[in-house]
Amino acid sequence: RRTAADRPVTARIFPARTSQRPLRLIMTTPVPSLSLQESARPLLEFYQRGGVEPPELLPIDGADMPEPYRSLLVHDGDMTPTLEKFHGDRIHLRPLTRETNGSVYSREVILEAGEVNKPVEFGAISIFLQHYPEAVHELILGDNVPLGTILNDYDIHHQSCPQAYFQVNSDPLITEALGLSESTGLYGRCNIHRDPEGNHIAEIVEILPPETTVGE
Repeated sequence: RRTAADRPVTARIFPARTSQRPLRLIMTTPVPSLSLQESARPLLEFYQRGGVEPPELLPIDGADMPEPYRSLLVHDGDMTPTLEKFHGDRIHLRPLTRETNGSVYSREVILEAGEVNKPVEFGAISIFLQHYPEAVHELILGDNVPLGTILNDYDIHHQSCPQAYFQVNSDPLITEALGLSESTGLYGRCNIHRDPEGNHIAEIVEILPPETTVGE
């Protein structure tokens, strides 16, 4: 008869005290998987289709972004509720250009706050309709309600995954859309919404107006 010392040692993956505990999968924000140029595609493709040179996007580390832009952009939440909280008003959208390619619906928009229609964001977005419930397709295509509001109101599970942050000098399109008097240095981010299966349900470029108009 062999003693305990003579028996082969078997490695344990878990300590004896925890081997019976159930495992829990904790969902964390994925690290960025796209470059700035790749993640800015919703914006750059509108310029390409229009035959217009896009403004240069200069990458910036989120930690180096000045306030209030860092608080408004450098997080893994949706922009619509973030802007509503900051401005203390409901956000609605005004479409500028739009295009449908199969199940992909793309648009350039201005997000506006309150009844005074104050511009609080210039955005470009590609929405992959095949990953949404049929019930919200008409609402998305109606171009009145921001996607972030729809995701929240219809409890559509998703994960916000920022890919890159950047500086940009507004070109004539963005300058006019945000109601600026001249080309102005702005800050923005590229973001992806993923569903629980990892599908991209939206790819978004978000650019905020200058500090003098943010939060007024």
